[in-house]
Amino acid sequence: MTLPMGLSAFFGPPCQSPARVARFSQIILLSSLAISLAVPARAQEGKGEAQLRTVHGTVIDKDDNPVASSVVYLLNVKTQSIITRITDGSGAYRFSGLDPNVDYEVHAEHNDLTSSTRTVSSFDTRRDIEVVLKLSRKKSGQ
Repeated sequence: MTLPMGLSAFFGPPCQSPARVARFSQIILLSSLAISLAVPARAQEGKGEAQLRTVHGTVIDKDDNPVASSVVYLLNVKTQSIITRITDGSGAYRFSGLDPNVDYEVHAEHNDLTSSTRTVSSFDTRRDIEVVLKLSRKKSGQ
């Protein structure tokens, strides 16, 4: 094979050995394959956990004391599904692995008291959102 004038200076003299050509082709093929597999894997690394978010906080009474054993409700506004948590001894609760593209509503209840409902917006770009819920109203129907 002869190269057009000027290209032989760039590419060098043509390779005469079929074994070298085959080996060079294998190296190029394997390198291309490795790069094509590595790029999507790296792109996925940044997506997984980094995109998910957490809503956590404390349930408190009217005097700002933590309230253990309160039930905290988290409503997915898109699907209308509800997840609940029971606060620990220090009144803390935590919801993790939440979709950042969904709005959530959160409120707490304990005995005959309830907190106001707080909205966690999909426009809020924080990964870690703290919401303090104050038990300040009587439940409706009580």
